[in-house]
Amino acid sequence: MEYRRVKDQSYDDLSQKDVESLSGRSLSSVNATGLSSAGGAKGKSNWKLKSVVTLALTLLTSSQAILIVWSKRAGKYEYSVTTANFSVEALKCLLSLAALFRTWNRHGVTDDNRLTTSFDEVSVYPIPAILYMVKNLLQYYIFAYVDAPAYQILKNLNIISTGVLYRIILKKKLSAIQWAAFILLCAGCTTAQLNPSSDHVLQTPIQGWMMAIVMALLSGFAGVYTEAIIKKRPSRNINVQNFWLYIFGVIFNLVAICVQDYDAVMNKGFFHGYSFITVLMILNHALSGIAVSMVMKYADNIVKVYSTSVAMLLTAVVSVFLFNFHLSLAFFLGSTVVSVSVYLHSVGKLQPQK
Repeated sequence: MEYRRVKDQSYDDLSQKDVESLSGRSLSSVNATGLSSAGGAKGKSNWKLKSVVTLALTLLTSSQAILIVWSKRAGKYEYSVTTANFSVEALKCLLSLAALFRTWNRHGVTDDNRLTTSFDEVSVYPIPAILYMVKNLLQYYIFAYVDAPAYQILKNLNIISTGVLYRIILKKKLSAIQWAAFILLCAGCTTAQLNPSSDHVLQTPIQGWMMAIVMALLSGFAGVYTEAIIKKRPSRNINVQNFWLYIFGVIFNLVAICVQDYDAVMNKGFFHGYSFITVLMILNHALSGIAVSMVMKYADNIVKVYSTSVAMLLTAVVSVFLFNFHLSLAFFLGSTVVSVSVYLHSVGKLQPQK
């Protein structure tokens, strides 16, 4: 009897353990399934967001040069380019302020998102603001020497200036692949500008090349300087930093209006010569900065690479229909080499040693 009792008890214990084991397995499988489905939903959501951001950046980048050229009438701008540049900076400033208000409503005012007017906070922004102002004004005047597709090609020269300035200012090392990408980029830009049907070897005159190089240097230095400011205080809200940068952009562009177009603005009005295309161009320039910020936050650098490459092709194709642009073999080969060099520069970054 004692043997049977012990035997029955052992069977009961085993049965209970089996039930608990089965229950645990079923619960863990249910949890795993739930986590898997949640992870899949999150991954799908991130993929959709990346797709939207990539498409937006590609369309904004490709239409930037087209809208500037399209806003001209009889080969010249009927509006004041300084007022257009001022409007872009003012719109970006308002968008940053609106984003700040949204942050304050959601999370309250903290040390990292508070707008302060201390000298240490504000004094670092005038330098990149004035560099961006000169660069943005030059992009209107460069179209006297280049067309929209050529501008998209030459704009990639800022990759070289940014890389070299990274090495000099931020002491960041560049890989051998990145240096090779710089050489490919120069070769691609030159190939795209070859003009076999003319006595001139290159389609773009020396003035256009010089302006493109100056714009690349200004853009590179301003970008590296701005990144150094942001990384100096990484916890600082990006909209606060953007707000001060755009505020100084508004101030400097207001000075440019007074120096260059004061009489025209006073006699004809601030918005004289503006058209629907001009308004679209201003919106495009303002939203491009927002799109780049979203790419950095929600996507990755490879998205910028693909957007840049596709934008060059889209600009060329649209220019064929709008401006009778001749899509030559040299341009196609050059733009392909530029796309490859941009890709190599992106994937060739030195990996931090563990």
